[in-house]
Amino acid sequence: MTDHLRSGLRIGILGAARIAPASLIAPAARSSEVVVAAVAARDRSSAERFARKHGIPQVYDSYQALIEAPDLDAVYIPLPNGLHGRWTRAAVQAGKHVLCEKPFTANAAEAREIAALAGASDRVVMEAFHYRYHPLMSAAEEIIASGELGTLRRVEAALCFPLPKFSDIRYDYDLAGGALMDAGCYAVHIARVLGGADPEVVAARAKLRESRIDRAMTADLRFPAGHTGRIRCSIWSADVLSVGATVVGDRGRMRLVNPVLPHLGHLLSVRSERGRRVRRFAHRTSYDYQLDAFAAAVLRGEPVATTPSDAVATMTVIDAIYRTAGLPLRQPS
Repeated sequence: MTDHLRSGLRIGILGAARIAPASLIAPAARSSEVVVAAVAARDRSSAERFARKHGIPQVYDSYQALIEAPDLDAVYIPLPNGLHGRWTRAAVQAGKHVLCEKPFTANAAEAREIAALAGASDRVVMEAFHYRYHPLMSAAEEIIASGELGTLRRVEAALCFPLPKFSDIRYDYDLAGGALMDAGCYAVHIARVLGGADPEVVAARAKLRESRIDRAMTADLRFPAGHTGRIRCSIWSADVLSVGATVVGDRGRMRLVNPVLPHLGHLLSVRSERGRRVRRFAHRTSYDYQLDAFAAAVLRGEPVATTPSDAVATMTVIDAIYRTAGLPLRQPS
């Protein structure tokens, strides 16, 4: 560890993104190990306003200038999906650790390229599936591993919410948008985690906003051990709000309410031969747990769950869903 890192992790933000205050700035303010030290945006005036509002001391004129700054250790990338791979690549090449928002890249081929680059470096590169670091998910995994549910039969996961602003970048194919990329990546990741393996896509059905952009997606899955699954996602459909997951085994059932943002209210319920029970956890944010994990990986070499290789597996399923639904793969911007 360098002397600089001994004083804590200094991180810069690429883009004055709306998610950054909740996902990084507020958790860093509660952390003794992380400082948000800089921001850059396409428009310097936007970066300056963002810096003033959030007490960030340094503004850079460009993304490249920020990632090359010698006094920064890491970058956080909350840019549009199609830019994630490009700037993760640039940051790693500049010697920075990276916390990149989900989805990791535009498609699986780009994810494999970035994973290879990260693997050849000594940098921590972590996909920001913050929910994965919350105790709710750890408890769910422990229940499955304990055998209480018996042999798995079915895994379902859903993230549906309304996004009626059709000018939003999440509807822009050129920025790697679509419901599956924005909301569905969570459902795919949750299904992979709870299903215990990477599934085959056996069917997929899209509802379209335009010819290449899905506003909703449903996909049926089959896992190597024989259990089946389904993911549902939407950013504009009759399924207005649905955030949850269900795991069914031959001896029990587990239900998760709001595993994506558990700090806004959640529930874990289990019904098995042992009876029925409900668990809840402290309302510390999943973003705080995520930042703890990132800092621990950089400062102390501790492992993370959302690695580049994990991202390759998620993007492989996403690509398969798009192909099966008859839609083109997303491409880097």
